[in-house]
Amino acid sequence: MTEPCPLLIGGVKKQTKETQKVRFPYTGEVYTEVCLAGPGELRKAAGAAYRGFEETRQLPSHARAAILQKIADGIHARAEELANILVMEGGKTRKFAISEVARAETTVRLSAEEAKRINGEIIPLDLSPDTEGRTGFIRYFPLGPVAGIVPFNFPLNLACHKLAPAIAAGNSVILKPASATPVSALVLGDIVLEAGLPPDAISVVPCTGARAEQLARDPRIAYLSFTGSCSVGWHLREIAGRKRVGLELGGNAAVIVHSDANLDYAAQRIATGGFINAGQVCISVQRVLIHRPVYDEALAKIVHAVQALRVGDPRDPATDVGPMIDRQKAEEAYRKVQEAKQQGARVLLGGILEDTLFAPTILTDTTPGMRVNSEEVFAPVISLTPYDTFDEALRIADTGEYGLQAGIFTQNINRAMQAFAGMEVGGVQVNDIPTFRSDAMPYGGAKGSGLGREGPRYAIREMSEMRLMVINKAGEME
Repeated sequence: MTEPCPLLIGGVKKQTKETQKVRFPYTGEVYTEVCLAGPGELRKAAGAAYRGFEETRQLPSHARAAILQKIADGIHARAEELANILVMEGGKTRKFAISEVARAETTVRLSAEEAKRINGEIIPLDLSPDTEGRTGFIRYFPLGPVAGIVPFNFPLNLACHKLAPAIAAGNSVILKPASATPVSALVLGDIVLEAGLPPDAISVVPCTGARAEQLARDPRIAYLSFTGSCSVGWHLREIAGRKRVGLELGGNAAVIVHSDANLDYAAQRIATGGFINAGQVCISVQRVLIHRPVYDEALAKIVHAVQALRVGDPRDPATDVGPMIDRQKAEEAYRKVQEAKQQGARVLLGGILEDTLFAPTILTDTTPGMRVNSEEVFAPVISLTPYDTFDEALRIADTGEYGLQAGIFTQNINRAMQAFAGMEVGGVQVNDIPTFRSDAMPYGGAKGSGLGREGPRYAIREMSEMRLMVINKAGEME
């Protein structure tokens, strides 16, 4: 039997006695086994990151950019291997896994470009007689060691969204991958080492979620970046002390389809946004609000588009919807659907659970208080609800504790601007689903959905320290 995949601590691979099996979600079979970090390993990782920061903070921007380009080259060279890992450790469909690897490469290349344009600012300060002759200079400096806690649903690209901006800013990095999907992050760690980042500056430490709290509390960590559930994220912020925290949390994204929308296009995009990655996307379409004059027509088109999706083995290139990450998560989502049904909702399509395969499910006749609407389902489940006025749709869409992204299908720019100005969300997608994300754009949420923004340019600012220098001309030497 092969040895478990080792940890990476300060650039050094390490075997530990405590291990965890990684299972293929579709069959439950053991894919591989990884070593787990204990409290001692996490302390060593933080210590290495602290030492590594003394090296990374001295790297000039061209050196950081060159390292990141080599990381991107490494991802490209190992794309097939990485895609296979994403399929086997997370049950991601093959076509979606290939897409994630390509996005991860793009995220790193974007970060390489941004490493060369971390610009400052010059501020004239002669705004009153007593400040005459003074000029302010603003620069952004590396903040310190970054700890990135990565979720299971995008284990490679979201690891890159934490790691690559951190390196671009001049920081060291510790990655804590999700327990279910640690292998891709460990491979990424190897790629980072091969690219020439100082060894102390990179650690990859699979461990339990509860144990990762140690990183949140460690004062040597300057920035904590977490993607995952709302309850865990806000708890980590509470215990993080004085360090900066970035949170990318959950949502129950709404999409509004008005009567002037391109219904064929909207239906196809909703089918994609509601069921890609088995609905395990924080900006997955969950609530679909349809203008009543076109409700029946839009409903029929959406049902038709969803029925065309192929459900099954994620290794099959033709599969559109694969398994959920594990049986427990699938059963939890199934219970929410059954509860809604008992409360009067109608299951128009799907609602069937077979082990970890949850059939794409469409609900109607739901109410806002049902958990399939008020909570994050994180499964291939959407609800369809008619509305009478656009104001009503905005009110329904904006109700609740989440505020990640929203989608609006309309040809009227005034409606789009009304949604943009009035909705308490991190992003509004016009004539598209809330599930759209370009890796270059600022991404994050409002209300309970998060704090801070990802996207290389914006994350670099989050992971940097703004510093001001003021020069007083009156103090010049003769």
